[in-house]
Amino acid sequence: MPSLKELAKRPERLSGGHRLCAGCGASIAVRQITKCTEDAIVVGCSTGCLEVATTIYPYTAWRVPYIHNAFENVVPTMSGAETAYRALKKRGRLPADKPIKFIAFGGDGGLYDIGFGALSGVLERRHNVLTVCYNNGAYMNTGIQRSSATPQCADTTTAPVGKVSPGKMVPPKDLTAIVAAHDIPYAAQASISNWRDLTNKAEKALATEGPTFLNVLAPCPRGWRHASADTVDIAKGATDCCMWPLYEVEDGVWKITYKPKEKTPVAEWFAKQGRFRHLSRPENAHLIQEIQEYVDWKWEQLLRNEARAAVEVGA
Repeated sequence: MPSLKELAKRPERLSGGHRLCAGCGASIAVRQITKCTEDAIVVGCSTGCLEVATTIYPYTAWRVPYIHNAFENVVPTMSGAETAYRALKKRGRLPADKPIKFIAFGGDGGLYDIGFGALSGVLERRHNVLTVCYNNGAYMNTGIQRSSATPQCADTTTAPVGKVSPGKMVPPKDLTAIVAAHDIPYAAQASISNWRDLTNKAEKALATEGPTFLNVLAPCPRGWRHASADTVDIAKGATDCCMWPLYEVEDGVWKITYKPKEKTPVAEWFAKQGRFRHLSRPENAHLIQEIQEYVDWKWEQLLRNEARAAVEVGA
């Protein structure tokens, strides 16, 4: 894997001057991932913050071929581009010694929810496409509505905090595990706060033949209600309390890639975000306990998956 200095010298595939919010985690994820191959790349992007803020007509921040399609179908669109590429190469109309990588970017709205079925279809058909979810935990582009990636008890416009409800009532969908269950060659969960872990995973995904997937935590200062300068620290806090564990599943083998030396309480992470402000009230202490127990259970489940894989590989 190239050093940070070597990565910094590689050309930017997403230019400055786009109109994403200050502190947006999506652009950090995109810049890190697209530097992890020196091959040519073609990017597809579903409707969402990343799309609207980087391609305001007649301008574009992308320095690579770029395709935007509807909210739900960026991954099948890229599977079509990848299929056309293979057909043209087979006919000798494209050089075989200059590979092209295909990356589909989508938010949690476009991949956890609206494009979930289409994503599953592309994984099952084994297209050679890397799908990247920049996970900001809600439909941020259209007003901070809840998605199935929204954490439990987060305050959103469609699951608001009030007398009847403490925000979103249920835990988020575990999309990374669902994708891994398709038995694809490589799936991983990463965060913008750990650049080495993210770039290692992106390099591995881009070098792997077949469908690959990265689920990247990308905080949204506006939706999460934290200062723009705190984005990376907020992302790191999620990994330290194991709300967002970092792991990979390679050919069915589960491996945790970051284990915090001291697992912090979820309450510390909640306290830094306005969307969880209501949880600081004494009458909501039971909700924090409920979420802490769920996070602990998921972490133990992940540890068991890793231990089981180690035994099987050793056998």
